[in-house]
Formats: sequence, structure tokens, C-alpha cells
Amino acid sequence: MKEEIQRAIASLKEKMEDQEIDGSIKFEIEDIGSIVIIGKDVKESEENTDCTLRGDLETFMDIFNGDTSSTSAFMSGKLKIDGSMGTAMQYNAILS
Repeated sequence: MKEEIQRAIASLKEKMEDQEIDGSIKFEIEDIGSIVIIGKDVKESEENTDCTLRGDLETFMDIFNGDTSSTSAFMSGKLKIDGSMGTAMQYNAILS
């Protein structure tokens, strides 16, 4: 597992705390790999999810660190969303 993925997983676990969302989400980080959240489980995985967010490492780290919102990243074209927008919005509330 790449160092960037490990840092991102740690950041996501911290933000998620004990929260659990109905639905699954994948963060597909260009040229690095993917992180999946299903229930309370945050792991490196390529499995299918209800929603997939795609972007580069800098965009995701800014989101995970709270430097930018996923909404801003999406509106600026830095983040692409496939699948359930409802699931994306639930996770956005946690990541904000």
C-alpha cells in the first residue's frame, strides 16, 4: 500500500469517527489507487460502490485535510462523481 493511500485512510478514519452512512463510496485517486468506505470500514480497494469520486491526490488531500470542500472541488471540475449523488452528499457532510 502506498504511503499516500495510508495517510488518506488515516485521515478518513479520523473524520468518520464512529459515523456510518447507508451506501458505499470509493475515492479513486489518479495514478495512486482507490479507497473504499463501506459502513465503518475504510480500506484500500477497487471494489464496486454506490458512488465513486475521481480526482488527483492533491484534490483529495485538500478535501481530507479540510482545506477545501468536495462541493468546491466538484464545482471547479477537480472532482468527478459517478453513481449516487445522495450517497456523495451524505459523505460530504462528514468530510466538511
